[in-house]
Amino acid sequence: MKLGVYNAILHDLSLDEALDEVVKLELDGIEVNSGGFLPPKHLPIDEILSSDAVAKDYLKRFEDRGLEILGLNCNGNPLNPDPAIGPDDADDIRRSIRAAAALGQKRVVTMSGLPGSDPDARYPAWNINAWGSHALDSLEWQWDRASEFWTEIDELARQNDVKVALELHPQNLVFNPATARRLVDRIGATNIGVELDASHLFWQQMDPVACVRWLGPLVYHAAAKDVRINRENAEIHGVLDERFRRLGPEEPRTHMGGDEYANEWPQDSAWDFVTVGIGHDADYWAEFLRALAETEKATGEEMCVNIEHEDTSMGAIEGLELASRTLFDAAQRAGLR
Repeated sequence: MKLGVYNAILHDLSLDEALDEVVKLELDGIEVNSGGFLPPKHLPIDEILSSDAVAKDYLKRFEDRGLEILGLNCNGNPLNPDPAIGPDDADDIRRSIRAAAALGQKRVVTMSGLPGSDPDARYPAWNINAWGSHALDSLEWQWDRASEFWTEIDELARQNDVKVALELHPQNLVFNPATARRLVDRIGATNIGVELDASHLFWQQMDPVACVRWLGPLVYHAAAKDVRINRENAEIHGVLDERFRRLGPEEPRTHMGGDEYANEWPQDSAWDFVTVGIGHDADYWAEFLRALAETEKATGEEMCVNIEHEDTSMGAIEGLELASRTLFDAAQRAGLR
C-alpha cells in the first residue's frame, strides 16, 4: 500500500518544489491533477501525449527523488448539459486515460458526472429522495445518458489497461456504494470502479470502513480526507445545507469551467472538511487502512491512499504534516508499516 498526497493543495508551488515537499513528508508519491475542474498545473499533458521522450523525462523527476506518480486525477462533470463545460470535462477524462497509459499508470480518478434533469435542461440536476414519479422519470433519463458515456470510457480504459476510479461525491449520479455498483452492473464495466474518499461518506453519515468492505474489489483507489460534523449547526440545518454565498468577480474564487465558480462555504456550517486526524483519530484510520488492505490482498493490485487537504483553518504544509503523521500512525497500528 502506497501513501501519498493529491497535488491540488500544492499548485502554488512548481512541480519540483511540490515533489521536494513530499520527500520531506516521507510519503511515497503524488496523485497528479490532469484536468477537469482544475488545470493540470504539474502535468504537461499535451506534451506527454505527443512525445515518449517528454513522458520519460517527466517520470525521471519523480524517480530521482524516490517518488512515484500515484494516479492521475481529473475530477469534473463530463455529463454537464452546459456545452462550455461537459464536453471539455469529458475530453479531459479521455486524455487522462491516454496520459496515464503513456506514464505507465494504472489509475485515473474522476467523477461520474451529473446530467440535466431532461433533454432541455440548462443545469445539472441532482435527484435525491425521489418520492415523486417525475424524479424517477428524470433519473431514468440521466442513467441512460450516463450509461452511454461510461460504456465508451470503460472501453477506452480497457484498451489502455487503465482502471477508472469514480469518487463517490454528492451532486453526481454516482455518489454512494449502491449507485457505483448500479453503474458497473448496468453497463457490465470491467475497468470502472471506485475511489473511496472517506470524507463525503462521513458527512452523509455513512461508515467508510463498511463501504470499503461492501464494495470489495470495486475499490480501486482511496483518498484520506477527514470531516468534522458541527452538531449544534447540523441539528438545525442538517447536512444537506444550501446556505452558500455567491462570490463576486472582485473576490478570489475557483473557476469550474464555462461561467461557473465555486460558492463560499456557510459560516456556521453543519460540517467542515478538516485535516486527517481531527475528525477521526488514528484508530479509525487504522481500521480504514485494514479494510483497504483486505481489498488489496484479494485483488493483488496495489492500493494508493492519497491525502486530500481542504482544511481552511490550516496552511498546506501544516495540514499535510498532521495528516501524514496520522496516516503513518494508523498504518503502524494496522500492521502495514
